[in-house]
Amino acid sequence: MSVQPYRREGATGKTLRFRFDGREYAGLEGDTLASALLANGVRAVASSIKLGRPRGVYAAGCEEPNALVQIEEPFPEPMLTATTVELYDGLVATGLPGQGRLADRPDPARYDAVHAHCDVLVVGAGPAGIAAAGVAARAGARVILADERPEPGGSLLGTAETLDGAPGREWAAREAAALAALPEVRVLRRTTVLGHYDDNYVIAVERRTNHLGAQAHADVARERVWRIRARRVVLATGGHERFVAFAGNDLPGVMLAGAARTYANHYRVLPGSRAVVFTTNDSAYAAALDLAGAGVEIAAIADVRQAPGETWAARCAERGIEVLTGHMVTAAKGEGEVSSVEVAPRPEAQGSGGQAREIPADLLLVSGGWTPVVHLFSQAGGTLRYDEELGAFTPGETRQAVEVAGFARGVRTLRECLEDGAEAGRRALAAAGFAVPAETTPPAETTLPTADEEPVAAPAEHVWLVESGDYGTHFVDLQRDVTVAEVLRATGAGLSSVEHVKRYTTAGTAHDQGKTSGLLTGGVVAHALGVDVAELGTTTFRAPYTPVSFAALAGRDRGPLHDPVRVTALHEWHVASGALFENVGQWKRPWYYPQQGEGPGEDMEAAVLRECRAAREDVAAMDASTLGKIDVVGPDAAVLLDRLYTNMMSTLKVGSIRYGVMCRPDGMVFDDGTVIRLADDRFLVTTTTGNAAAVLDWMEEWLQTEWPDLRVHCTSVTEQWATVALVGPRSREVLARLAPGLAVDNDSFPFMTWRDAEVAGIEARVCRISFSGELAYEINVSSWYGLALWEAVMASGEVTPYGTETMHVLRAEKGFPIVGQDTDGTVTPQDLGMEWIVSKKKADFVGKRSFARADTSRPDRKHLVGLLPEDPGVLLPEGAHLVDTSALPEPPVPTLGFVTSSYRSAALGRTFALALVSGGRERIGERLYAPVGADLVPVTVTSHVLYDPEGARRDG
Repeated sequence: MSVQPYRREGATGKTLRFRFDGREYAGLEGDTLASALLANGVRAVASSIKLGRPRGVYAAGCEEPNALVQIEEPFPEPMLTATTVELYDGLVATGLPGQGRLADRPDPARYDAVHAHCDVLVVGAGPAGIAAAGVAARAGARVILADERPEPGGSLLGTAETLDGAPGREWAAREAAALAALPEVRVLRRTTVLGHYDDNYVIAVERRTNHLGAQAHADVARERVWRIRARRVVLATGGHERFVAFAGNDLPGVMLAGAARTYANHYRVLPGSRAVVFTTNDSAYAAALDLAGAGVEIAAIADVRQAPGETWAARCAERGIEVLTGHMVTAAKGEGEVSSVEVAPRPEAQGSGGQAREIPADLLLVSGGWTPVVHLFSQAGGTLRYDEELGAFTPGETRQAVEVAGFARGVRTLRECLEDGAEAGRRALAAAGFAVPAETTPPAETTLPTADEEPVAAPAEHVWLVESGDYGTHFVDLQRDVTVAEVLRATGAGLSSVEHVKRYTTAGTAHDQGKTSGLLTGGVVAHALGVDVAELGTTTFRAPYTPVSFAALAGRDRGPLHDPVRVTALHEWHVASGALFENVGQWKRPWYYPQQGEGPGEDMEAAVLRECRAAREDVAAMDASTLGKIDVVGPDAAVLLDRLYTNMMSTLKVGSIRYGVMCRPDGMVFDDGTVIRLADDRFLVTTTTGNAAAVLDWMEEWLQTEWPDLRVHCTSVTEQWATVALVGPRSREVLARLAPGLAVDNDSFPFMTWRDAEVAGIEARVCRISFSGELAYEINVSSWYGLALWEAVMASGEVTPYGTETMHVLRAEKGFPIVGQDTDGTVTPQDLGMEWIVSKKKADFVGKRSFARADTSRPDRKHLVGLLPEDPGVLLPEGAHLVDTSALPEPPVPTLGFVTSSYRSAALGRTFALALVSGGRERIGERLYAPVGADLVPVTVTSHVLYDPEGARRDG
C-alpha cells in the first residue's frame, strides 16, 4: 500500500506493516503510531469517553489528550497514546473510547529496577538540557541525561532550526553521542522521569524494548525503573502548547500548531492539505511557514492580536498567506472531521474590519500559548509564580538542590535556551563542589543562531475561550469531555477554587493529567469569576508525570516473589490429610478437614460441626504456628510494652503470660495477643497472624522516632517456632502422656503460665492459653521438630485435627473478638466490653488520652454483642445490617450496626452471630431485624459471651 500521498518528499526508512482497528496499513521506521496513521489518512483514531464523539490526533508527544489506543499484539496493553507508541512491524492496535481492558493472560516480558547515583541529573535532552549536561560532564561530574523520546533534541526535532551549520536534530544526536562516550556520563533514551521526591530522589522508567514488538529479546527487561539519587538536578523539561475553547474544538483535524509542525519536519507527514491557523502568539507563524514549505496550503492565519510580529507578518506576505488580525476561530465544522472553519472578528477588536466567514479546510492548527512543564519542580516542593508575559506559571523558589533551565522557566528563544542551559550546568557544578569552567555557553564548536536570524517577538495575548451563547461543544478537557458549560455550572454552584472545579468536572484527571487543559481550565474559571488567573493558582502536580505500567512498578516482584506463599512446618501433613486451606495474610492455613467416607464426603458445615464437638467434648489439635511472634529484648523491654499495651506488662512475673491489647493514638484497637515473660529483660509477644509484620513495624516506628532512648531490640521469630494448640477436656490427659516429666495439674501448671518441658522427647515451651474457652495448651517447639511433635500428638490417641473455621466458631461462642473481623478501625476496647484491660494505674500509653474524648464515651457507640436469630436454623450473612423496625422505611434507611461474625454452633445447637450495634449493651433482650434479601430476619440481642459465661471449663 502506498503511503506517499500523505508524506513529504524525501521520507525514507524501512517499511513496517501494522494493523489498526482491523485494517492493514504500512508505515516507516521511526514513525509513531500517530504519525503512521496520519500518513495513511486516518483522521479519527478514538472516541471520547462520555459523549462518544470521534477524536483524532491532537498533539505529538505525551501531552496527547485524544488518541488513546490499545495494543493487541504482541501483548495486550491498554490506555497508551498513539503519539508515544513507536511503530514496529506486526503492531496490532485499536482505538479506545477513553478506557481500555486488561490482558487476559500473563505478561511474558521481564521488568526490572536499578539504583543509580550521580552528581548531576539532567531531565530533558532538548537544547537547554544538552547544554547543561555538556558543561557538567566536561568538568568531570557524574552525569545522567534522561529524555522520554527515542532520540535527543527536544523541540529541535519538530523545527527546521539549524545549529553549527546542521539541522537541529543532527546537532543534538552528535552532542548526545559525544556525551555518552564520556566515562562518567549515562544517556538514557526513552526514559521518562515520573516523580521528584525529597533529597533529590528521582524515579524514572526506561522503555527498553517496547519499540521492538515481537522482535524484543526475551532476556532483556522490557521496562526498567530507575531509582536515582542526585546531588543536583537540572530540569530542562520544556513546555506544552495549549489550545483554546471554541465550538467543535475536538473534531478530528483540529491539532496543536506545534504538533503539526513536528509531524511535517520530524516524521515528514502532512496532517492535512489545507489549513487554517488560529493563534494568540507568534509561535504558530513558524509552524504555518514550515507547513507551507512542506506543501500544505495555509488558507488563513486568524490572530487574536491586532499586531503580530512584523517579521512574521512579512514572511507570511511573501508566501501569500492571508493574516487576519483581531480575528478568532468561532467554530470548527464538519461531519466526523474538520471540513471548514468559521472565522470572525473579535467583538472588542478595533478596526479589524470584515465579516464572519467560513473557510474550507481539512486542518485547523491552534496555539493558545505555551505552558512550561513545571510538574517535577512542583513535586519537589517548588513554588510557582505567574508570568504575565508568558501567561503561565513558572518556577519560583524551591528548598531542594534543583536548577531549572530553558523554556521550563520561561526562556523563549533557542539562543537563550542554550545559554540558560549552560548556566544551569555551571550552577549545578558549583553546588556539587566541582570547579566551574570559564565558558558560559555550550561547547565552543557550536554556532548559536545570530540575533538577526530570530524574528522580533510581539507580545502574546492570553485568550482562553471564544465567547458564545452555547458552550456545549467548547471543550476544555478533551479526554474527560469537559466543556466550558460544565465549568460554568461548577462556578455557578459556588465553586471558586480551581481544585474544587477540577473535582466537580473531572477536568485534568485523565491519563494526560491536564497537560494541555490544566491552565485552560483555570483561565475559563478566572473568566467566569472575573478574577485574574494568577489569583487562582494551579491544581496540585502529583507523580507520576505520565502513566506507568503496573508491571514496571512490580519489576521482578511478581507472583511468588511479590506475594510469597508461606506454609508451616506441618503443611505437607495437612495436604496429605485432605485439608482445605484458606489464605490468612500470606499463610496457607488449614480451613477444615473433610472426612471422605462412602458417598460424597463431608461438606464444610458437617466437618466444622464435627471438629467443634471434638474440641468441646473430647480433644482436638490445631496448627497455630502462623501466629506472629516477636522477641522483645533489652533493659527497657518492659517500659516499651507498658507504653504500647493498654494494660500493665511490667508487673508480669517470669513464667507468666498476660493477654494484651494495643491501640492506635486515636484509641482504636490495633491488635491483640499475649505477652510471655521469659526473663527480666526478655518477652515474647504474640500477635494475630495477619498483623504480625504491622505490629513489628509499629514497635520499630515508636522506638526509632519517639523513644530512641529505650534500650530495646525487637526481632520477628514467627518462623522459628512451630505451635500446636491442644484443646478440650481430655487435653491434660494427652499432654501428660506426651510429657511425663511435666506436672500438668491445675495447681502445678495454672492458667496463663508457661513451662519448659520435653514433649514427645522434644524440647518445648508449653503455655496454658485458651482461645476456645476449653482447657487448652499451646506447645511450642523449634520449627525443625514441628512435624514430629504433630505426628506424636496425632498418634497419642483419638485427637481430632481442626482448622481455622472451627477456631472461629469456638472463640465466637466465648465472645473473643478477632481484630480485623469484629473490629473495623473505629472500635475501642470499651466497645468490645473489655474495659478491664485498660489500665487505670499507668500514667500513659498509646491511645490513653483518646479515651477521655467525648466521642469515645458517648452511649450510642457501637458495642460488640451477640445475636440469636429467632429461627435457630437461619444463618445471618456476615456484613448484614441491622434495623429496629419490622418494615423498612423509605431510603435512606438508618442502620444500628452490622453482623461481624456468624456461625452454626454444635455446642449451642443453633446459629448465632456477633455484631457491632449502636448502644448494644443497653439493647440486650431487644428484638432487631436483619434485612436479608427480601426478608427481615428477627434477631434477639444478647451478651457477646454465649457459651460458658462463668469460664468454668477453662481449668478442666
